[in-house]
Amino acid sequence: MKIAAVEVIPYSLPFREPYVTARGRLDGREMALLRLRSEDGLIGLGEAVPLSLRGGIGLDRVVEELEGLRDWAELDEAALRSSAAHLSPPAQCAALTALVDLRGRRSAAEGLSRPAAAQPIECNATLVAGEPAAVASDAEDWAAEGFRSFKLKLGAGDDVGQVRAVRDAVGNDARLRIDANGTWDLETAKRKIEALEPFGVELAEQPVATMEEMAELAQATSVPVAADEAVESRADAERALAVGACALAGLKLSKVGGPEAAIEIAEVLPAYMTSALDGPVGIAAAAQVVQTLRAAGGEAAELAQGLATQRLFAGSIASIECELSDGMLHVPDGPGLGVEIDEEALEAHRL
Repeated sequence: MKIAAVEVIPYSLPFREPYVTARGRLDGREMALLRLRSEDGLIGLGEAVPLSLRGGIGLDRVVEELEGLRDWAELDEAALRSSAAHLSPPAQCAALTALVDLRGRRSAAEGLSRPAAAQPIECNATLVAGEPAAVASDAEDWAAEGFRSFKLKLGAGDDVGQVRAVRDAVGNDARLRIDANGTWDLETAKRKIEALEPFGVELAEQPVATMEEMAELAQATSVPVAADEAVESRADAERALAVGACALAGLKLSKVGGPEAAIEIAEVLPAYMTSALDGPVGIAAAAQVVQTLRAAGGEAAELAQGLATQRLFAGSIASIECELSDGMLHVPDGPGLGVEIDEEALEAHRL
């Protein structure tokens, strides 16, 4: 597709409260908005979220890569996904998402048939690490807004105390999942998960760092192990399946390199979508992937998705975006991803 203009806008959204995990603390999320304008004046939106706390490249490098798209005569999915493009996964994600949005907007402008209205998506609450009483209070706030699935960030404090307090706060019918972001060693993970099993843990996301450790852990516990950092490609998913490392995978678009890559991984491993603390464009793109996985009848399609993180932010750059209501994510009705940018808000958050 020929592109008339490429605009890259780095920006930051502050959190309501500091976002604390075993990997560190964030007071805001830095990311980059990509706008591709076609020759006929339509604009497609993409978003890149650098995963610097996980050892990924920083925002400056991602912005540089996206600005390099101005040198391309045409943009297409195959070229953007090739190794010759030299794009990091966050930059690749932004470019591919923008093409998806642009194609959707063009179809609408040309009066072509639109897909059926998207169904609401159940989401899990995301509970940052802290003192057990504080985490339980946070869970109660999410529950009051209709959430029935809760993800606890562990590895940075009293893990058992946090899970116990949340279970007491939200009751036995709620679903609890845990995420240590790969910071536990194998023996610690075995010990911790054994202690947490009585609280009815739905799944343990990336409790240890390597696939070999995950495979051994999966044999030692009845709690399903889910990959996150360990599965970033279809090849990773095939290897994880071969060694028995995990039962499923949580996928972040900026981690795997965009919507197509996420769908390819889900063809190998049951998968659910999670947020990399995305802005409104990234959340809408992930929600669209959920619709695709649902249509394909994936084994994990009905799991709660980790896409409610917009609730953690103190602001937004969108005038129209996905909305949260009663624990469900509702996708906007507009063309493409349906997201519309609030230019004043974007300017206020620009870096």
